[in-house]
Amino acid sequence: MLSAFPMARKSLGRFLFVFFALFAAACVPQDGGGGTPGKSDRSKPVQVALLVPGGSGQASDQVLANSLTNAARLAAADLSGVKIDLRIYQTGGNPSQASAAAIQAVAEGAEIILGPVFAQEANAAGVAMAGKGINVLAFSNNVDIAGGNVFVLGPTFDNAARRMASYAVRQGRNRIMIVHEKNSAGEAGKRAIQRGVSAAGGTVVGVSGYDFSQQGVSAAAPGIVSTVRDTGASAVFLTADTAGALPLLSQLLLDNGLDRNAAKFLGLTRWDVPAQTLGLPGVQGGWFTLPDPNLYAQFQNRYQASYGAAPHPIAGLAYDGIAAIGALARQGNDLSTGSLTQNAGFVGVSGIFRLRSNGTNERGLAVAEIRNNQVVVIDPAPRSFSGAGL
Repeated sequence: MLSAFPMARKSLGRFLFVFFALFAAACVPQDGGGGTPGKSDRSKPVQVALLVPGGSGQASDQVLANSLTNAARLAAADLSGVKIDLRIYQTGGNPSQASAAAIQAVAEGAEIILGPVFAQEANAAGVAMAGKGINVLAFSNNVDIAGGNVFVLGPTFDNAARRMASYAVRQGRNRIMIVHEKNSAGEAGKRAIQRGVSAAGGTVVGVSGYDFSQQGVSAAAPGIVSTVRDTGASAVFLTADTAGALPLLSQLLLDNGLDRNAAKFLGLTRWDVPAQTLGLPGVQGGWFTLPDPNLYAQFQNRYQASYGAAPHPIAGLAYDGIAAIGALARQGNDLSTGSLTQNAGFVGVSGIFRLRSNGTNERGLAVAEIRNNQVVVIDPAPRSFSGAGL
């Protein structure tokens, strides 16, 4: 959901989706679902290949590549008891180049691939590494490429939907209506919400879609409000994001008479980025999930102090990858699927996370409410996966 209405761009500016992403430590290790972790001799540095999208000719790709590299180096420097031999490979944002870079990296001794960023690149690197027993920790959040030897580190709809639905149901908001865009991202979000509500023990009482345009939102709003009333929904779960339909949709639902006290707005994506969104009348009182804001602020401050600039929004994923690799190496574990998917997980720049055997991830998220144009955490992020209710 990275497209945007012209109206939204004009009023909110360019949207930068802040991903999840501090302390280079692991939780207490347990056997994961991917098999029994193996032990490895870690008297030598762990050789890690970092695949970044530099060399594409696009300035934005080079900024991203530099930020990922800086974050990975910061993580490596923070490790104690283990050394990382970090080697950087440019992919140009191109799948064939990413594949070639992965092959070259392994030929030069890489034990694991960190990156690349884009889904097609990550898939190509995964295919190239499949027969070599090398895992790929991609910075993508596209779960379609996850599985086998490819793990996605980026935030997923399923993770956010489970966390949000679980909290909402516990608060008595168990009759949930889903409102989504009629596009691929909206459909994916809808399915994630359906799974999340079901897992939480709630009930989806209605589903309503709208064409992804200003006219589509305007035309759909009255019917959505009518359905909320008819079904007795106690929450309206929106797939809309701040760069797209959220500003217009939230306001039009209120303008058409929706009582947000009776039917609480729930967000699948972050509603605090950009910060101007917090001032919108339509989102006041709404709930959404986000990584632990205090931990992520620590990472931002340390990065700024080290490199003189703010990190790219997804730079924390590179730190997380190195933190996980370093933690396993310090424990004497190898980098097999069984080790990577240990149930206890790891601690990253925004809290706990773990990799699942299907290639996706779970992250410990906080639940926040927008009150008086500010973010107020109403349910803190869990500190461990034991009883986390994710």
